[in-house]
Amino acid sequence: MDLGLAGKTLVVTGGASGIGKACVEAALAEGARVAVLDANTAQGRALASEHSGAGLLFLPADVSGERSVAAAIDAVAARFGGIDALIASAGISGPVGKPVTAIAQDEWDRVMAVNVRGVFLCAKHALPHLEARPGAAIVLVASDSSLFASAGMSAYCASKAAALMLAKGLSVDHPSVRVNSVCPSVVDTPMSRRDLGLDARGFAGTGIPAIAPAEVARHVLFYASPASAPANGTAAVLDFGYAVRSGFPAFGFA
Repeated sequence: MDLGLAGKTLVVTGGASGIGKACVEAALAEGARVAVLDANTAQGRALASEHSGAGLLFLPADVSGERSVAAAIDAVAARFGGIDALIASAGISGPVGKPVTAIAQDEWDRVMAVNVRGVFLCAKHALPHLEARPGAAIVLVASDSSLFASAGMSAYCASKAAALMLAKGLSVDHPSVRVNSVCPSVVDTPMSRRDLGLDARGFAGTGIPAIAPAEVARHVLFYASPASAPANGTAAVLDFGYAVRSGFPAFGFA
């Protein structure tokens, strides 16, 4: 499916690994020009080297710092002459496996700084460029944790819920730019493997229905593209339908 992204400029935060990297690779395959903003300089440079000559620009950036974000966004606009879409994928899981009483304030603040402030700052500085382009879009890589609580993940769930509502607010305040969210359940990324203490086999044999990053990226690119023009302010849950199931046990109907 041609998403109409050829020649468009996309900014992907957290694009050096995981879902963000899958989004970068999918966008390049569509013929887009991609700017990757990531705090991991080594991974970012490796990705840029891997796709040398393919219209990829890597910029080291900490999404929780306004000066860093502003400089990076300005550099993208100067290099490519504008911005057509922002994919906000940068995020951290934070203190996983802890009840609220065991979470330190700095742990809580760091999750909020990256997962919420990061979206705010990237949107704030990208919007002037996005509003200058017809059909511009922002896509937030959120989580089903934006909507449903999981044990030991209060900080992460709170941050993703806040980011989801920020995305909805952006769609109202800036109607010329479409803003949508993609909310996957467990995705097979280095972060999720690390959080769950998995070995090199990953999710194999765990019984956990993990989603491949490339599957999430296809949805993200759809919402970033003109192909999804009627969609605005939506949140697409990717969880194999688990959220729609009732908590009642199965009934034996006559």
